Amino acid sequence: MPMNVAADQLRQYVERAERLIEERKGLNDDLKDVFAEAKSQGFDVPTIKWVIRERAVERQKREEQNALRETYAVQLGLAF
Repeated sequence: MPMNVAADQLRQYVERAERLIEERKGLNDDLKDVFAEAKSQGFDVPTIKWVIRERAVERQKREEQNALRETYAVQLGLAF
């Protein structure tokens, strides 16, 4: 591959990555706004984030994890 072709490809990758980084910054700002709005309405943001993570896990896997957490909590004398 000629050097100028490789340099052009490299530049394209870098520019594409830079655009995606900027988009991600914008999305992160939007997400912060959503959480700030939820907080201002009296919602607990850490709990919202937990719900989002839990919803990303398949139901069966989530049920298995919850059962295991409950078992551990009982073994450690924690109220569950």
